[in-house]
Amino acid sequence: MDEKMQMRKTLFCAVWFAAAGAAVVAPISRAPAEEHVPEQPSTNRGVIITISDEISDVTTESIKRRVERAEESGADVIVFELNTPGGYVTSALDICNYIKNLDRIKTVAWVHTDAYSAGSMISVACDEIVMSSASVLGDCGVIMGGPTGAQEVPEQLRAKAESPVLEQFRDSARRNGYDTLLCEAMVLKEKEVYWVENVATGDRRFVEADEKDELIGEADKPTKVLGVEIPSLAPESTEWQLVETYDDPIDGKATDIEQPVVTTTELLTLSQSRAHAFGFSKAIVTDVDDLRERYALVGSIERIEFTWSEILARWLTSMPVRGFLMVIILLGVYVEFNTPGVGVAGLAAVIALGVFLGAPYLTGLANVWEILLVVVGFVLIGVEIFVIPGFGVAGISGIVFVLVGLLATFAPDEPGRFPIQWPQLQSGLEGLKTGVQTLGAALGLSIVGMVLLSKYLPQLPYLRSIVPANPTPSDVIPADPYHGVARVGDVGLVVGGLRPSGKARFGATLVDVVSEGDMVAEDAEVEVVVRRGNRVVVRPFSRS
Repeated sequence: MDEKMQMRKTLFCAVWFAAAGAAVVAPISRAPAEEHVPEQPSTNRGVIITISDEISDVTTESIKRRVERAEESGADVIVFELNTPGGYVTSALDICNYIKNLDRIKTVAWVHTDAYSAGSMISVACDEIVMSSASVLGDCGVIMGGPTGAQEVPEQLRAKAESPVLEQFRDSARRNGYDTLLCEAMVLKEKEVYWVENVATGDRRFVEADEKDELIGEADKPTKVLGVEIPSLAPESTEWQLVETYDDPIDGKATDIEQPVVTTTELLTLSQSRAHAFGFSKAIVTDVDDLRERYALVGSIERIEFTWSEILARWLTSMPVRGFLMVIILLGVYVEFNTPGVGVAGLAAVIALGVFLGAPYLTGLANVWEILLVVVGFVLIGVEIFVIPGFGVAGISGIVFVLVGLLATFAPDEPGRFPIQWPQLQSGLEGLKTGVQTLGAALGLSIVGMVLLSKYLPQLPYLRSIVPANPTPSDVIPADPYHGVARVGDVGLVVGGLRPSGKARFGATLVDVVSEGDMVAEDAEVEVVVRRGNRVVVRPFSRS
């Protein structure tokens, strides 16, 4: 009996120790498995779509075209390679919504190397973000512009300016598992964010100042007594504390972190390391081979770039090109007004004006209202020159319309505002500033060109047919129809009477004359007092 009991005890202890050992070993063996990225299918086909420079409506249409091409090629993964300072809010919102509506395709934002403003909005809209070893993501705030420079957005305007951007970020955070508070901190400057962790569970979260104080107390806030800082005596929570370090994905070392991670004087901007630590970036990707390995891509990875026409449309809206087009317009008009008929110069001016207005219309800078304003302005100027004598309201209004319309093509539309208004956002102010600089420089160069055209260029053989030489005094004097008679001071004899116009005979020549106002009887002597070309003015002549 004792031997059986002893065997049972021994068996029980063995089973107990085996179970305990399994309980200890199981978590250790499972932990590394949870850190590995799930295996990707080995048949993925991928393409890279680049998003570079300023984001505009040209970028939006280009992305749609290139995504459709990727879908037709059977791509399973689309990598958007971003290197952009940002761009227009409306264009970025369209791109984000388009990306989110893509079905059965995994979208990846590869920040290589900068994704500021609209670029960060597009990044978080993708299913996943990866970043190069030296890259930046964030800073999507809205700033108001005005005559005195950049200003804080007033409360009455913030709803229109920030709400669409905030909602886009919140939706992306919910879809892709990003922290909503951090996403909001990319847009709102007043957000103060802390990173806290639970000592017992290791759980980490991002909280605002009030919630941080509730979790860990205010022991981290010293007080001052007679100018000396004394740590607060408030009890510090033992359950939650501020995060002190994070593992840098580049070198694997523990990196100190400053708290708060976002202050009220900045917009959240993340380097590749902080973006990884904060849950935005999933990995560091330095080249295409890293992409191939991470997403198990097979075959060649096609890179779909902008087409030449899209690059041309963006180039035509640059400041140097638009300035050159304006010079062509002004010089063409000048030459056309100084030469008879409609020639090459007038045609060049019309073509340059079409490109000047058409290129920004295609890129989303200009709309139909601004183009119509320019057209109406030119019509008013034409009416003033060819129909209404002098220069008055129509001419001045036409010049104002043309200038306002041309300047408006440099500034993008703002949400909820009529197009022809003083811009309130920073992008509009910068566009208006660029417009003033462009038109001012073009006007100065045009004046120089007009001087050269009028003085020097007509002497060149090939340009004489375009710009005639300045006329000499003999060229502008009309031919004398009366061959030297009926000059000022000459006396003639009235034929048939003057009522007040008629004819007078000077020697053997009969001349058309007009009196100063009085009727003159037939056979009366008259004296010429004014002679302008073939116009002869006379008055009665009295011999003393």
